[in-house]
Amino acid sequence: MEAGQLWRQYVIGGIANIAAATTGYSMGWTSPIGLKLKDNNLTDSPLPAVITTDQESLIGSLLTIGAIFGPFIGGFLSTRIGRKWALLVSSVPLLVGYILIAAASNVGFLYAGRIFWGFSAGMIYTVSPMYCAEIATIDARGALGSYLQVFVVLGFLLTYSIGPFVSYNAIAYVGISVLVVFDVAFFFMPETPMYHLTKNNREAAAKCLMSLRGRSRGGVEAELDLLASDVAASMNNSATIKDVFRGSNFKALYISCALVFFQQFCGITAVLFYLTNIFEAAGSNLDSSVATIIVGIVQVIASCVTPFVVDRLGRRPLLMFSACGTALGHVALGIFFLLDAQHSPVAKSIGFLPILSMVVFIVTYSVGLGPITWAVIGELFPIEVKGISSPIVTATCWTMCFSVTRYFGPISEVLGMYVAFWIFGACCVGAFFFTLFLVPETKGKSFAEIQDMLAGRSSKNKAHETHHSLPLTKLA
Repeated sequence: MEAGQLWRQYVIGGIANIAAATTGYSMGWTSPIGLKLKDNNLTDSPLPAVITTDQESLIGSLLTIGAIFGPFIGGFLSTRIGRKWALLVSSVPLLVGYILIAAASNVGFLYAGRIFWGFSAGMIYTVSPMYCAEIATIDARGALGSYLQVFVVLGFLLTYSIGPFVSYNAIAYVGISVLVVFDVAFFFMPETPMYHLTKNNREAAAKCLMSLRGRSRGGVEAELDLLASDVAASMNNSATIKDVFRGSNFKALYISCALVFFQQFCGITAVLFYLTNIFEAAGSNLDSSVATIIVGIVQVIASCVTPFVVDRLGRRPLLMFSACGTALGHVALGIFFLLDAQHSPVAKSIGFLPILSMVVFIVTYSVGLGPITWAVIGELFPIEVKGISSPIVTATCWTMCFSVTRYFGPISEVLGMYVAFWIFGACCVGAFFFTLFLVPETKGKSFAEIQDMLAGRSSKNKAHETHHSLPLTKLA
């Protein structure tokens, strides 16, 4: 078989996920901006007055409102105009959001800008995994499935690194610059071959495969035949929304929705949105901005580990390890803030604990609950229901995200921050046992085997097992 240049799929997948980095940048925006908007001197705030706690909570959570609706827009566009162009279109609401943020003269501009950012985030979280799944070979699908998390945290780190040290408007201009880099670079990337085949354009699909694999037309013919066969079969099995709630599809749906529930209620979004505030409240000896950057660097490093180990260690072990580590981090944070609330002298002597706890939490989240959740979800649904099920799961994720970011601040203020962290810790424990008993191991398994597992029957179709270099083609 012609060797080709399979590294191309990693590069193209990385360029596609620059869009995810812009999403991470906009999500992490609240951490450095929150302090600027609450500065009594208003030296670097576009607003006429200091924001209230409730306004800060709304600014943080409104992004998730837009993100609840974004997946349905992204799913629709990916079917009509293709995965590539749907991703490119996702940059439009991002740009509108940056313009509103930069032009803000009252808090309403910030609310509107965050909602537009949310539309884009929902679209990207739906279309980017779809794009990567359709360009990936079987032996690379776990790695490319982890790209989303890696690039999101890179966006967070960029916000943490420059936010405290540049002006309010400069943060928006940097975000626009990253967006332009994505649009220009991704414009020259190929559409997925599967999309072209769904439009009965075999020649365009062949050109895509040649670009993705670095092979000649003859070198991609076998893979093209397999893709065409699977697409033809799936097109004959068109599905409606009712089919998502039947049989193995419903099992895939509730596993996916439960995983995104645990992913969000482990507290990651609240922690990242309000990272600087947590260190401020803890009274850490280390400058809060520096501590935030340290945590961001740790998060990026940990996230970069996952693509190298996920196809070796498996999904379930990483998810359970992640659940244990995040629970431990929340317990430690809760203990610190309980001591602090009781004005215990012990709290001052353990000022390092918030940073240590956050490092443990971020590392363990970044190697499991963060990236693996999306990788598993991408493997569970067949192509005929993927266009319907993916927006449902993604919208569920952002609904949970809204709940966490909207009420983390008020709950912390009324009941104490330690109560909020212990609630998150209990959810992490729940994630461990859910994974242990209900999440299937999909490592190294063909799509047919995964569907057999979900249906509770022994695997009969092993047609793909001899095609480890071919893509898991039913990941639409």
